[in-house]
Amino acid sequence: MEITDVRIRKLPNEGKMKAIVSVTFDEEVVIHDIKIIEGAESLFIAMPSRKLPNGEFRDIAHPINADARKKVEDAVFAKYEEILKETDVEDYQSEE
Repeated sequence: MEITDVRIRKLPNEGKMKAIVSVTFDEEVVIHDIKIIEGAESLFIAMPSRKLPNGEFRDIAHPINADARKKVEDAVFAKYEEILKETDVEDYQSEE
């Protein structure tokens, strides 16, 4: 499966959650509600999950191996960096 689209909704910079992401595969299947979160040392993605009665969270959809996870992470972070650069340019232009 190939990633054919990544859509990012950037959130205000106040919290640790930086964005909500949707990733489309082969223009046929989409996973919504992937989160970009600021960790102690770097950003990471959290797959969509639900809270269990015991308080734990369980992923609803997720890559099943390290290579697939890396593909998703690389695509998400590349798009996120692109959006950050666009935002910086817009912010700079509005200051002029």
